[in-house]
Amino acid sequence: MRYGFWLPIFGGWLRNVEEENMPATFEYAKTVAQKAEQWGYSTTLVAELYLNDIKGPEHDSLEAWSTAAALAAVTEKLEILAAVRPGFHNPAVIAKMAANIDHISNGRFTLNIVSAWWEEEARQYGGIFTEHDERYDRTEEFVQVLKGMWTNDIFHFQGKFYEIKGAHLAPKPVQKPHPVLYAGGESERGKQAIVEHCDAYVMHGGTVEEIARKIADMKQRREQARKEPFRSFGMAAFVICRDSEEEAQAELQRITNVKLSSGYAGYQDFISKSQLELQLQLQDYSVSNRGLRPNFVGTPEQIADRILAYEEAGVDFLLLQFSPQLEEMERFAKRVMPLVEQRKLAAKAGEIR
Repeated sequence: MRYGFWLPIFGGWLRNVEEENMPATFEYAKTVAQKAEQWGYSTTLVAELYLNDIKGPEHDSLEAWSTAAALAAVTEKLEILAAVRPGFHNPAVIAKMAANIDHISNGRFTLNIVSAWWEEEARQYGGIFTEHDERYDRTEEFVQVLKGMWTNDIFHFQGKFYEIKGAHLAPKPVQKPHPVLYAGGESERGKQAIVEHCDAYVMHGGTVEEIARKIADMKQRREQARKEPFRSFGMAAFVICRDSEEEAQAELQRITNVKLSSGYAGYQDFISKSQLELQLQLQDYSVSNRGLRPNFVGTPEQIADRILAYEEAGVDFLLLQFSPQLEEMERFAKRVMPLVEQRKLAAKAGEIR
C-alpha cells in the first residue's frame, strides 16, 4: 500500500469547523510535504481550485501548479500529483510546464486529470464550462495533446477544441514515455475517457464492497479496450485515529455536526453538475471526496484492519486527509502504517506454516 495525502491548500478539510490550525500558506504546505517524506508518505495530491471549496470562496487558498513547482524544488522523494482542469488551460502550454516541473523534481511529477464540476468558479475565472459529456470530449483532446507534445519531436493536432501546428517541446519529460496520468470519474462517459486515455484510476471514498465493484468494473473495461492494466487504483479517505473508539466517534460527531456555512457554496454545483454513482448527503459533504465512507475512524488497530480489507479489494494507493494535518499525519505514520505491515507479515508467516 502506498500512502498519499492531500496537500493542505484550503486551510483545512472540514466544512463545519472554522479553525483547524493548518493555514493556507506555502510555508505550512512545505513543512507538511517535507515531514511527510520523513514519515514514509509517497505522494501528495495538489488540488486545483481557484476558489476555496472547503472554507468558502472568500477564504485563502493556494494555486496548484505554482505550489507544485515550488514543492518539487524543496522535496527529494515525494511524488507530486497536481490536478489540472482542461477548461482553464492550453494543453500545449501545460505539457511544457509539466515537462519542466518533471525536470525540477527529477521525475517525480504526475497529473490528475479533472474535467471540473464548479460552474460558479468557471464564471468567476473565465473558464470554459459546458455540459457534462462535452467536458469529457474536451478532456480527451486535452490528453491527446499532452501525450503528443511529450512524445513527438514535431507535433500537429487538429480537433474540435484544439489546434496545434508543428509544435516543438524540449526538453521532454524525465519520465518515459510521459508522466503518469491519474483520473477519477463515475459517469459512463467519464469511465470511457479514463479507460482510453489515463494510466491510473482514483476514487472517492466508499465501502469495501463499493470499491471492489468499481475496481472489477474498471479492470474489465480496460481489458475490453485492449489496454495495459491500470498502474494503480487509489481511494480518498479521511482519518480519525484515537486511543479509543469512543474518542474517535466523539471526534466524528463533532466534525459532522452540519451547520451550513460558506464552505457549502459549491454543494449544489457538485451534486447537480457531476454524475455521481451515489446520492450525496450534506453530512457526507462535511468532509470532501466522501472521505468518511471508508470508515478510517477508530483505534490504530481498527484502522489497520480496514486498510488491509481495502488492499484485499484491490486498492494500492490511499489519498488521505487529516485535521489538523501535521499532528494527525505523524500519528498515522507512527501508529497505523507499521501495524499494517506487521499484520501482513504475520498473515504471510501463517500461510508459510
